[in-house]
Amino acid sequence: MSRISVPRTVWVLGVVSLLMDVSSEMIQTLLPIYMVVSLGASAALIGLVEGFSVAVATAVKFGAGFVSDRVSRPKWLAVAGYGLAALSKPIFPLAASVEGVLIAKGVDRIGKGIRTAPRDALVAAVTPKEIRGRAYGLRKSLDTVGGFVGPLLAIGLMALLAGNIKQVFWLASIPAFFAIALLVLGVSDPPRGDEAGKAPPSLKGALKLDTATWSMIVLTAVIGLARFSEAFLVMKGLDVGVPETYAPAAIILLHIVFGLAAFPVGALSDRIGRGSLLLLSLAFLAAADVVLAVSTGQIAYYSGVALWGLHMGFSQGLLMTLIADAAPAHLRGSAFGLFSLISGLIALVGNVAAGLLWDSYGPQATFAVGAALSVLCAGGVAGWMARRRGA
Repeated sequence: MSRISVPRTVWVLGVVSLLMDVSSEMIQTLLPIYMVVSLGASAALIGLVEGFSVAVATAVKFGAGFVSDRVSRPKWLAVAGYGLAALSKPIFPLAASVEGVLIAKGVDRIGKGIRTAPRDALVAAVTPKEIRGRAYGLRKSLDTVGGFVGPLLAIGLMALLAGNIKQVFWLASIPAFFAIALLVLGVSDPPRGDEAGKAPPSLKGALKLDTATWSMIVLTAVIGLARFSEAFLVMKGLDVGVPETYAPAAIILLHIVFGLAAFPVGALSDRIGRGSLLLLSLAFLAAADVVLAVSTGQIAYYSGVALWGLHMGFSQGLLMTLIADAAPAHLRGSAFGLFSLISGLIALVGNVAAGLLWDSYGPQATFAVGAALSVLCAGGVAGWMARRRGA
């Protein structure tokens, strides 16, 4: 197993994700501050915006996954998705109202909805099963490099530009368009394998995944109920006294921990299995929620953020790997799309509820409920593991 190299396509897709994440995080880490300070938005309204963006992406993810199974060139679906996300970046500095932010987020999330399933299916198509955990872990690790470089740039630019958020938003467009160029020039569609002779699935056929695949999709999607938007982490930082200019530091820390964990966890899952590592990720999330609920100072706050990053590192690559392992090769795009659809609907409910809890009862209630949901999800994962052992 150790002699098998991660394919070049996975590396390129990882760097594309890195560049797009630099662009996105330069905006997203400052967006809650911009909405609260400049636009006067409440926590509930921020939760609604975050939930809306998830809902928009959700509306197109299954369709994009289904289409990627029907066409022989899923790369160009990914190009279309990344292209829309890049085009959304200049809309943010032009937004002078919450409605303008909604439009920008909507365009960005449509792009994310289009690209996600074909990109994840491309990773599965070019990677031997023996190293699939490593491949998804590597892509996630590269993605998270962008996740901490973006906020780091946001902090530096905020200091350099005297807190001018709109100028930072304009500069965020640059890495997004570099990502598109790299994807167009650096990735080729893989040849179709055993599924090449099969008829493209109908919409009805795409929904007829086997029980194992459906079980995995539902299990992994429900885990998202316990984890709401990172915007609430930024807002918690403001609550404990982090200055606005340095609020993105929490997202930098989160992505450093996330990125350092994702690749070794993916490689480890190829050797010892996925279930126990997924269960451990939920323990980290519950611990993060408890620490964030009770924290009143910055040391405890950043400790909670680091635990949240461990949860992400131990879960995000594994969730994609579990779907890839369970789904038939000719229906992987549809399986990834269904996963995104279900998890997106759950995230919509979770983000709106988190914002309402925050406004009504404070951040302590939001994170306390998150901890309780993490424990419930851990129980579901433990039950799934017990059923697999008994099968």
